Amino acid sequence: MLSSLFLFFLLQQATPRTIAIDERLAADAHLKIGDRVYLSATPESRSPDTVIIGAILKRSNDPAEVARSEYRIHMHLDDLQSITAYGDRVDRYAVATPNEAATTRALTKINSAAFGFDAHRSKDIAIGTSKTFQVVSRFHKAIGVITIVASAIFLLCIMLLKVDERRRDVAALRLMGISAGSIVSSMMVEAAFVAVAGSAIGVGIGWTSSLIINWYYRGVYRTPLAFAVVTPEIVTLAVALSLVLGLVAGFLAAQRLVRLPALELLSGRREKRTPARTIVAP
Repeated sequence: MLSSLFLFFLLQQATPRTIAIDERLAADAHLKIGDRVYLSATPESRSPDTVIIGAILKRSNDPAEVARSEYRIHMHLDDLQSITAYGDRVDRYAVATPNEAATTRALTKINSAAFGFDAHRSKDIAIGTSKTFQVVSRFHKAIGVITIVASAIFLLCIMLLKVDERRRDVAALRLMGISAGSIVSSMMVEAAFVAVAGSAIGVGIGWTSSLIINWYYRGVYRTPLAFAVVTPEIVTLAVALSLVLGLVAGFLAAQRLVRLPALELLSGRREKRTPARTIVAP
């Protein structure tokens, strides 16, 4: 009985422990599951530990880790303590709680009883470490507002030029007895059609651009994170905004044109209006 236990102990000591490595390290070092590697705290160590790669882990979709180029491995805790010679000390650890009330109780007990420890909610840490992304998000919103304003001005100018090219058509309709309201309505319908068609083209360009951006940057950073996303909410907002701006631009351009006299629209020259004179006979 004792000999069998001793043999089992020797077999356990002779069998290397396993580790898990991330896919970036596996790709760069050409490693696969089952390979034996040596681990040590420093490159010049003369007694490294022999371990076997037991798993290859995928990178998480954490934006904070995108630009980091270091490799990661997952080890057994006792192996990590042995290599780092850190003993029973830890810098950081996570505690899972079943609900928000349990989280509050754990925070209170740890912060009041454990000297040298600071307990924080994971969401508070995430907010504190994502300030850079919040600044970038605000910057993107500012760019979006500027783009919308510039697009509205450009759309109004295009509609003014487009409607101005149809001066003779509008004059002919006016001379035929078509009301100004009907002419304005028809031009607004045309402007709405142009706005919807432009939105469809813009959505197609945006979707194609997002595919190219994700393909390029996923290859550069070797991460499954999506760098550009075209969501249904964005498409709905873009189409609605484009439709509203198109209708407003079409209305303003049409109102500018129907206010002019029909003969002036036909000739293309502005008539000089002289004030009426009253002649009183002596």
